[in-house]
Amino acid sequence: MNIASVIVDVPARQTDKSFDYLIPDEYIGSILPGMRIIVPFGPRKIQGFVVDLKDESDFSKLKEISEPMDLYPVLTKELLELGDWLAEKTLCYKISGFQAMLPAALKAKYEKKLILAENVDPLQLSLILQPFFIDSRELKWDEAINHGILSEIQREAANKLIDVIYEVKERVRKKKLKHIIPELSIEELIIEKEKINTRAGKQKDVIDFFIHRHKPIELRTLLSELKISSQTVSALVEKKILMEKELEVYRDPYQDRQFKQTYPLPLTEGQQKVIHPIQQSILMDEHHVFLLYGVTGSGKTEVYLQSIQTVLEKGKEAIVLVPEISLTPQMVHRFKGRFGDKVAVLHSGLSAGEKYDEWRKIQRKEVSVVVGARSAVFAPFENIGIIIIDEEHETSYKQEENPRYHARDVAIQRAEHFQCPVVLGSATPSLESFARANKKVYQLLSLPNRMNNQSLPAVEIIDMRDELRSGNRSMFSSVLFEKIKDRLEKKQQIVLFLNKRGHSSFIMCRDCGYVVNCPHCEISLTYHQSQQKMKCHYCGHEEYVPKQCPECKSEHIRYFGTGTQKVEEELGKVLPEARVIRMDVDTTSRKGSHEKLLDAFQKGKADILLGTQMIAKGLDFPNITLVGVLTADTMLHLPDFRSSEKTFQLLTQVSGRAGRHELPGEVIIQTYSPEHYSVELAGSQDYDQFYQYEMMVRKTHRYPPFYYLSLITITHEELMKVVTITEKITKYLRSKLSNNAIVLGPVASPIPKINNRYRYQCLIKYKKEPELSNALKIILDQYQQEMASSGLQITVDLNPYILM
Repeated sequence: MNIASVIVDVPARQTDKSFDYLIPDEYIGSILPGMRIIVPFGPRKIQGFVVDLKDESDFSKLKEISEPMDLYPVLTKELLELGDWLAEKTLCYKISGFQAMLPAALKAKYEKKLILAENVDPLQLSLILQPFFIDSRELKWDEAINHGILSEIQREAANKLIDVIYEVKERVRKKKLKHIIPELSIEELIIEKEKINTRAGKQKDVIDFFIHRHKPIELRTLLSELKISSQTVSALVEKKILMEKELEVYRDPYQDRQFKQTYPLPLTEGQQKVIHPIQQSILMDEHHVFLLYGVTGSGKTEVYLQSIQTVLEKGKEAIVLVPEISLTPQMVHRFKGRFGDKVAVLHSGLSAGEKYDEWRKIQRKEVSVVVGARSAVFAPFENIGIIIIDEEHETSYKQEENPRYHARDVAIQRAEHFQCPVVLGSATPSLESFARANKKVYQLLSLPNRMNNQSLPAVEIIDMRDELRSGNRSMFSSVLFEKIKDRLEKKQQIVLFLNKRGHSSFIMCRDCGYVVNCPHCEISLTYHQSQQKMKCHYCGHEEYVPKQCPECKSEHIRYFGTGTQKVEEELGKVLPEARVIRMDVDTTSRKGSHEKLLDAFQKGKADILLGTQMIAKGLDFPNITLVGVLTADTMLHLPDFRSSEKTFQLLTQVSGRAGRHELPGEVIIQTYSPEHYSVELAGSQDYDQFYQYEMMVRKTHRYPPFYYLSLITITHEELMKVVTITEKITKYLRSKLSNNAIVLGPVASPIPKINNRYRYQCLIKYKKEPELSNALKIILDQYQQEMASSGLQITVDLNPYILM
């Protein structure tokens, strides 16, 4: 087959199809679907993905492929098909779908080299290749291309004698460290050892080490293991007994840590009941979607671990997705402790280089379990046996930029292809998932009790309006304050949760009511005390706090609302003896800081862990006996139909951090809306009651899961242009859709201006609209020229999670 169908790297409607290119004779048989290649496109050369090979084309004159970029396909056949599915489901371009599946390192500019694999002698290569590798163990890709030896190289690469490496300029380089390698055979080492002077005992120790372990070792490791100096090793290198060499090592973010091996725990009766259908599905190669609905602390993780064990015993692979914020070291420990080096971890805390190395371990089949955040759902496995999504209700599983996919949908699509189960786990499932389980679309598995039948923590709801009436202006109710003091005396730990970062919400003049807003976005600025600045969390604008009101010149300008910094300051005043660790975006932005803070808390170096959303999930510390939620209603009043659901989920999750071990736990929820059903029912942790009530609300207002939603957002620097175009789009959609569809708009977005761009939207609620997808494609086609030339932006989200 000498013709390749290629998707080129030009994200535009006209180029969103495959183009045929002729494969030059020297590459026939070397070019495979899933590889990236460089092709001439118009006057330039660009990257493209080979999606198919064929013998003939409808076009007579074809351009030739310039050169391949990979030795092996970076996308499997199944991932190529998934790219088509993504394009259809999220209305993205195919190229965007393919790019979303690859680590950032493969999207940058790079230089490619071919290197001899570890411990390979150039003389082991075919005669054609030997001259290229005799003097140097590496060869630039361009040289291989120019000499026409690519097919030879591919043959040797298949025999694992040659590796291709991508040196990504400014982004990722291969990490190399000095290694020591024995130059002689074991028999020769024994002879050399005898020749060495008895006074050089350390040298004998080193030779002895290599007699028992005849393979390369990193120099630093050798020096520390044998407690010797580098001179000892240098002496042996001079004698040509050993050899020094820079070897590539994986950037392993967890290499400095010893993971204690853990073993499967005996399952409770409840766990056995839920794991049985999952294991059956694995053994029978059947595709089912299971919703594992288990209260916090009911042992869901052990069910995941033992299900994965079954998959590995079958010689298959597992993907485990966890929300970014609960990818805590604890979570990694659980999987690394059970499956050791078989686990690759992918999350945003890793550098581009570390992510690339972890991805390569997956691609090279060196690991069989991936634990990661949303994008790990695209791990390039070829024999998947299970996909697990923990905390499946988390909104971070939805990507908010192109392609706007939901990891759950991708997981189900992939699992269908591999005929394997998907397990969705949560203590507070999303309404959509629970409704599907009730309709028998998903199979419901319940774990209603905590491990060891421990009781859920006692929850008390405090009405902060009463506190104000009784003269308590502090951010701590009298009940919470007393309980904090009590725990401090008992040397027990406390978690204080606040759904906000920064010092206070906004800055307002008490005389005229003026609020300091962002000049580029229609939203108030947040005060950050450490820098004495106000910041916009949307566009990044920041400015100093005014000494007087810009409107009325009054000096009564005050901070309103409560942020984590302000709570920390207050704690320092009222409980100076308490040791506080604060966790929010500001304190955890540096690499590894998240882990250091949690580690310090686990070791008892602090009494109070104060934080935002990131402490609500996944933490399991035996000494936490009190959880205080300072403001339960920050999310309740957002213009979002899911705000009640998110509030209920968050309160339930954070309450679940208390009393997970021997000591009983207590939860205090402070709120200004104690009568709201989501707060009341989170207090009794009654998900079923909440589900019934919320479903009624959703049905009345025609929201998911009773209706589907699509959101079209139009932004531009000119207000009139935005309004006019949104009106045209809305009118067109009304003419194309049935009378059952509800088209709301045009209307200004809840945040009407971000970064000097005005924002309008149109929301569609519908049940079955076969014409919708087509109509939306026509709209995007219609305005494509204008989007390219005038800065107009139109985004379509077919399953929006953020309506702001």
